[in-house]
Amino acid sequence: MAVAVRTFLIQPFWIPSGSMKETLLVGDFLFVNKFAYGWSRWSCPWGLCPIEGRLWGTLPERGDIVVFRHPVTGEDYVKRLIGLPGDRVRMRGGHLQLNGQPVDLRPYGQFSEPYLPQGSAQSLPRCSNRPQPGAECTVDRSVETLPNGVSYPVLNITDVARGDTTQEVVVPAGHVFVLGDNRDNSLDSRFAQAQGGVGFVPLENLIGRADRVLFSSAGSSLWAFWTWRGDRFLHAVH
Repeated sequence: MAVAVRTFLIQPFWIPSGSMKETLLVGDFLFVNKFAYGWSRWSCPWGLCPIEGRLWGTLPERGDIVVFRHPVTGEDYVKRLIGLPGDRVRMRGGHLQLNGQPVDLRPYGQFSEPYLPQGSAQSLPRCSNRPQPGAECTVDRSVETLPNGVSYPVLNITDVARGDTTQEVVVPAGHVFVLGDNRDNSLDSRFAQAQGGVGFVPLENLIGRADRVLFSSAGSSLWAFWTWRGDRFLHAVH
């Protein structure tokens, strides 16, 4: 029964990096809805399902938080879906453009967290300021709103980073374009697979949609219950 539930209904995922801050934090433990888009070979562990394409597949919506199998490395990634097949996407000075129009972006204060090692990798967060260990790490925050009305916070340190200005690309048929909410700390579809990025993600590589955080640990291990974040139990993500 456990194998069937994990294969066809929900699957747990742990967030090891900060590419989706502040929507998802390092140490969040997610339940992923695996029937949101239908099933593919990657719905099964190690890609063992004998399925071509997607079974009872439905197209994701812009703004969904998707978990997918990296087209090259086979690792599991979580990003926000921005572009659907046929969409034209580019970044210009840190500002997202979709189908030739700038996406609405409005300043929304700052995101703040302690400047301390995070997760099993014990990596330090990236900051706009230069804090001492234990002090507050701050990053500029804005709210981005897609044409379909989906809004979410994005973090930004600079507008001149490597992925802040890109050429316009057209999302090919059968693929999607994804971005991390933490724009200066995410390897996503802005970067080609040959450069270590994600590139375009085939629809069949989608595993499911992230809907809810079950619990979250601010420490180096999920089992360090004394470091669990009490405000993120059963926390819905959008």
